[in-house]
Amino acid sequence: MIIITGAAGFIGSAIACALNRRGYHNLILVDKFGEAEKWTNLLGLKFHQFVDRAFLFDELDSAPWAKDVEAVIHMGACADTTMRDADFLNEWNVEYSHLLCEWSLDHNVRFIYASSAAVYGDGALGFSDDDKLTPQLKPLNAYGFSKWLFDCMVLDRGWQKQVAGLRFFNVFGPNEYHKGRMASVIFHAYPQARDTDKVRLFESHRNDYGHGEQRRDFIHIEEVLDGVLFALDNKKVNGIFNLGTGTPHTFNQLAENVCLALGKKANIEYFPMPEDLRDRYQYHTAADMSKLQAAGFKSFPDKFADYVQSYVRDYLNRGYRKLQDS
Repeated sequence: MIIITGAAGFIGSAIACALNRRGYHNLILVDKFGEAEKWTNLLGLKFHQFVDRAFLFDELDSAPWAKDVEAVIHMGACADTTMRDADFLNEWNVEYSHLLCEWSLDHNVRFIYASSAAVYGDGALGFSDDDKLTPQLKPLNAYGFSKWLFDCMVLDRGWQKQVAGLRFFNVFGPNEYHKGRMASVIFHAYPQARDTDKVRLFESHRNDYGHGEQRRDFIHIEEVLDGVLFALDNKKVNGIFNLGTGTPHTFNQLAENVCLALGKKANIEYFPMPEDLRDRYQYHTAADMSKLQAAGFKSFPDKFADYVQSYVRDYLNRGYRKLQDS
């Protein structure tokens, strides 16, 4: 048995799909559906049971399958970077992770969890996943703070010697359709380019970056799956690791590739960033991947353009096709 939390979400459902591809069907999928359409991410997947996240620990105490759990892949979290309710984030992103990690360690179960590049704040201290840097980081928003708090807890308790944490950078790809405002810029740019022949991007509000020249380490969901499965397959690979490509690209490049996939000339319009985001916006991210690569993980070739265009052509432009349908 493998437990996947956040299993109806973007990355969680993709992990379930990847495990199905390997022939794993003994999956316990944990999530809460709410009013979003993320329940559709479970269609086409093979699994043993769905468990509401609020009742997971009750199930772990009593369900017959609990004794057979070999791994917990903990992707469940509130991932809204604009969320201001720090108590809610602490409850679900920190305390829930804390309890699930402790259960896993107590039962000798592999524990893999999602951290985030949001812990790096404005990037002033760089993007190294060296443990000595983590306590010095200053996230820009409450979401990043919650992820940073759990990373610090892992380090304070020495759990980094027994678990694997993955700091995801800017993930995009199929199955993110339910995320609304939190979906990737590619997802939002696609209907603009399709319907108006134009893509709108934030202006830069810093003198050292031109409009649309803000850079992010964009990583496709298939690349993320490579990292998660590497951590699952290599139980001796423990610690907190970056998971990005290491190669940042500009939002202008992103828009150009969205348009190219639709056979259109790039037409970019810039508009002011909302004032409430300006002080909490990352202008540049780039994963230092040396730590994970030293553990045996392969480096990623730069396939950004191919992945963006494939996402637009093969998924978005085909009725928002799901990963498990491909």
